[in-house]
Amino acid sequence: MPKRQDTEASRVRRIPAAEPLAPSPPPPRTRHRRFRWWAGLLTVVAVVWSLRGTDVGLGSLVQGREGAARLLTGLVPPDLSEPMLRMVAQAAFETLQISIAALFLGALMGLPLAVLIAGNVRGPRWLSSSARVTAAFLRGVPELLWALLFVATVGLGPAAGVYAVSLHAAGLLAKLCSEQLEAVDPAPVEAMRLTGASRHATMLLAILPQARNGIVSILLYQWECNIRSSAIIGFVGAGGIGQALGISLRLFRYEELATLLVAVLILILGVDRISRGLRSRMGAATR
Repeated sequence: MPKRQDTEASRVRRIPAAEPLAPSPPPPRTRHRRFRWWAGLLTVVAVVWSLRGTDVGLGSLVQGREGAARLLTGLVPPDLSEPMLRMVAQAAFETLQISIAALFLGALMGLPLAVLIAGNVRGPRWLSSSARVTAAFLRGVPELLWALLFVATVGLGPAAGVYAVSLHAAGLLAKLCSEQLEAVDPAPVEAMRLTGASRHATMLLAILPQARNGIVSILLYQWECNIRSSAIIGFVGAGGIGQALGISLRLFRYEELATLLVAVLILILGVDRISRGLRSRMGAATR
């Protein structure tokens, strides 16, 4: 009996001591709360730093009150003479032509890039990377810089505006439409692949039908953006209503400027109305 007790006691002594437990990581909710706190703090610091660095505030507005008053009083009443209205109508039609032509060329370049960039299409890696870099370069260069380059190459006029706006639009459409393609329901896509469908068939029959409405909405919105862009690039001689705006500003003809601004607003509202009508025809919820 004593020997058996000694054996059991030795077994008990052989049991290794428990190692100290490592501190458990904080729960996910605590980590998210810390991340939100630090993100909010960095956002506030960035905003304050930007406002102070750009001298934005009531002081700069007060200093420019005389110029603002002179500009606002000069806009009223707008110039509604017949020659002015005829010139504004011609410039507005030219702006509309620039926006439509740029949308067509931009979609012609941007949509194939979007298909190559979309991850669920599973294109060749080297081709997808090249398309992504190309789209980033096209949208990274502002329309105004593209317009300056094309004015220097093809000369003044609406053609330079079309080329400038279409290149920038192609980069934007490639990014936004690729995101629409990637956001589709993956179940039909995987079902098509399980049946042995090719990459092209999966794209045409499973991915594109789901993303069609979203892509059309992006194209219509890009058309509206093209009108605004064509009004800006006209300041460097790329045609359209922007060219007339630039001339009126340089010559301090504020009555003409008011008429041109109203024409730009009418163009944008008209395109927005057409866009809403087309989207409602496609089943989108609009008011």
